[in-house]
Amino acid sequence: MNMKSAYELAMERLNKSQPKITLTEQQKAEISEIDNKFKAKIAEREVFLSPKIEEARSQGDFETAEQLEKQLSADKSNLECDMETAKQKVRDQGS
Repeated sequence: MNMKSAYELAMERLNKSQPKITLTEQQKAEISEIDNKFKAKIAEREVFLSPKIEEARSQGDFETAEQLEKQLSADKSNLECDMETAKQKVRDQGS
């Protein structure tokens, strides 16, 4: 009888607590579409705010640059959260 490694035991416990989810091709396509949509929105925010951040820095207005960076970070975080929520809804359709 072979002894199992700590990794194998941990993976068994993980699989018991979180069973493997199988996605249909349609769900995979929907998740991919959601990914693309939200990545485009994130890129749009970066394209919009990055020049403003650089302009503020070049003018020595580091306070405004920091505020814009915080706004960009918050926007990205919110969009990523929305993306994960949308993807989870698609995953839950299959269960």
